[in-house]
Amino acid sequence: MYDAVFPQVKRDLDRTSGMLTSALMKATVVPADPNSLSVTVGVAPGCGRGVFARRRIAKGETIERAPVIVIPEKQWLDLEKSILSQYAFDWGENDEHAAIALGYVSIYNHSYTPNAQLEQLLNELMMEIVALKDIEPDEEITINYNGDPENHDPLWFTTASPGRRSKRKR
Repeated sequence: MYDAVFPQVKRDLDRTSGMLTSALMKATVVPADPNSLSVTVGVAPGCGRGVFARRRIAKGETIERAPVIVIPEKQWLDLEKSILSQYAFDWGENDEHAAIALGYVSIYNHSYTPNAQLEQLLNELMMEIVALKDIEPDEEITINYNGDPENHDPLWFTTASPGRRSKRKR
């Protein structure tokens, strides 16, 4: 069942370590999160996990606010080859560092027509996801990994990608 529910996660874990914890292997459903009344994690066809609205979310509403763990530039090389690199964001005034967002922030999928935007609050060591339009219950919430919702530059996982210094989200 794990393979059907989390195929991308399993492929990532198999590729990086070849090992899954027994807790993950026994997972058959995504458990409800009692800490969030607005969103839930579910299966996004073709993407693995994704974040979905549990209720109607109004344009301009903060969907999620989450702390980040900043990874200094000098330490990034040690983590770049790990599975964490798939969930890291560029961080800092000049994107010189990386950050891992806690909460669901690192699980939102990319879209060139997103319904939400990621906002980095550098001084607070926080990230926010804010609705760009009204979002209906059960609709997947997506962000543009380029940072700007209007930016259609190719990303590291697209075939047309020119490559980047890092494979982090912006």
